[in-house]
Amino acid sequence: MLRLDMFERLQNLTTLDLSNNNLSIDANVKNANWLFFPNMTSVKLASCKLRQFPSFFRNMSRLTNLDLSNNEIKGKIPKWIWELGYLGQLNLSHNSIQEIERVPHNLGPNNLFVLDLHENNLQGTLPAFPKSASYLDYSCNNFSYVVPPDIGNYLNFTIFLSLSHNALYERIPDSICSASYLQVLDLSYNNFNGAIPHCLAKIETLGVLNLEKNNLSGKIPDTFQASCALKTLDLSGNNLQGPIPNSLSKCTTLEVLDLGNNKMDDRFPCSLKIIPTLRVLILRNNNFHGPIGCPNMKGMNWTMLQIVDLALNNFNGKLPGECFPTWKAMMLDEDKIASKEISIHFNFFRFSQVINYQNREIITMKGQEMNLIKILTIFTSIDFSSNRIEGSIPEEMMNFTALHGLNLSNNNLSGLIPSSIGKLKDLESLDLSNNSFTGKIPSQLASLSFLSFMNLSCNHLAGKIPIGTQLQSFDASSFVDNKGLCGPPLVSKCSRDERGSKNGWTSVASADSGVEFDWQFVFKGVGFGVGSGLVVALLMFWDEGRSWSNNSIEKVLLLILTMIDLVTPTRVYEVENDIEEHKSGMARENNHHNEEDCNFDCLNFGGKYCVFCSKLGMSMNKPSHDTSCTCHLSTSASPSTGSSESDTDSS
Repeated sequence: MLRLDMFERLQNLTTLDLSNNNLSIDANVKNANWLFFPNMTSVKLASCKLRQFPSFFRNMSRLTNLDLSNNEIKGKIPKWIWELGYLGQLNLSHNSIQEIERVPHNLGPNNLFVLDLHENNLQGTLPAFPKSASYLDYSCNNFSYVVPPDIGNYLNFTIFLSLSHNALYERIPDSICSASYLQVLDLSYNNFNGAIPHCLAKIETLGVLNLEKNNLSGKIPDTFQASCALKTLDLSGNNLQGPIPNSLSKCTTLEVLDLGNNKMDDRFPCSLKIIPTLRVLILRNNNFHGPIGCPNMKGMNWTMLQIVDLALNNFNGKLPGECFPTWKAMMLDEDKIASKEISIHFNFFRFSQVINYQNREIITMKGQEMNLIKILTIFTSIDFSSNRIEGSIPEEMMNFTALHGLNLSNNNLSGLIPSSIGKLKDLESLDLSNNSFTGKIPSQLASLSFLSFMNLSCNHLAGKIPIGTQLQSFDASSFVDNKGLCGPPLVSKCSRDERGSKNGWTSVASADSGVEFDWQFVFKGVGFGVGSGLVVALLMFWDEGRSWSNNSIEKVLLLILTMIDLVTPTRVYEVENDIEEHKSGMARENNHHNEEDCNFDCLNFGGKYCVFCSKLGMSMNKPSHDTSCTCHLSTSASPSTGSSESDTDSS
């Protein structure tokens, strides 16, 4: 426990910052009127477990910056805070404050330009706005009232205004458009109704307009100007109708467009294809229809597009493979890897440091909704689920090597799952369920090491589920309702024909003819034929090689017959291994041929038999010599050479 009166002797202290430490500060002092820091200008006690406002702060007449955020303060904001004449920045966010004591008509001193009260329990009507405030954050409270019609008169210098996550209702007043410096307007998660004021689309300084989760109706104003500076437009979760306004294409710096969960009725927004900065396009759960893509893809400039959500619409036709090559952000490159910590945000304010508005989006991934509090520029996702898309998956989509999530479920897609899906090495979520895919599951899926969610159920897939750590780790529900599938994790076992080879070769079906080819047997046959042809061709023209081959074969045969006691050769003639020496001794061997024949006639065959004239008598269980056979002795162990030499002798 740290007591603040321990600093009472430091009368020249100008800045006290004890924020974000593991400290518990006791703000009670014995004599609050005596404790006085005449030169103190900045006090920062964020996350110090304070439970009340230190009363001696009222004596700091030169205080310009007071930060008591992330504490445990309850009750009221005392009146004396608004009487600090030089106070410029006041941050009381993330406490449990319920009300403001005696709210003055013009809240705060003339110099107060930053007022942050978000994440408290403030309720009732909105307090008056400080005259010179540039940053006003009243979000995440319990304010429940109508926004004053003349609110714009108090926003002459306002750059940031957030009233989100309250219970404000009725219409958005038109006077808010008179805030000529406004860059961020966040009125999301309230109960505003009626139409969107047309003048909001005309504010040239506006960079972020967030009206998400209200009850707004009518059409989006078609009044965007050529000088439009919007980077984020979030109108999701309302009752908006009609088409996307053509004038929105004038907002050429737009990065995030979220029109999801409305009642809009339009075709694919081809008018926006000229916006090169677009990163997030969410149109889910509307009445969009027609084919995805544009008739004329020339000029498509979505090189930075990284999140596309068109789910729960009436899009039909085939997937636009011709436009996918322009979505460069879906493809892996070294520059993106280097910038992995960069997120989509909007810089709007500068004091001692840059303050930014962090974009948040809700996407469906891994079978559930995910709230992306921070959208990294390396995160990529495609969701075309629950439409009427048909045809096969285009090969161009398999070049999205940086893709993290792919959802094509609940469509009319058919054909084979491309084997090139193994190129999507960063894929974490894959949902192809409720389609008409045929053929076998590509074995390449087993190599996707980051894949943590997969659903292939309700298709016409067949064959054995490829073996791999990833695929066998999924529940059987990921594969159900595919009558031809077998193997773990399914309980149905595969027949011998369905198991395939150990090497993982699978039969590939032709989409046109329906004929299946088993490449295992094709490759084996071709390999054996080519190899045999090369060996035979070589031996036809290489005499020395042919001689060596014949000698080796005869040696093997002699060894085998001897080992099984089928025959015992009378003599074993050694073959010269040196081919050159064999050739030079051919003449000498021919001269001794007659002498060898004489010696051969004198051999005794009592129990000793030569190889070529011996046979096995099955009834006697011993070898016998064929008396009609004449044994000839050859100087070579090769039958071919021996035969040729016998012909020479007989001649």
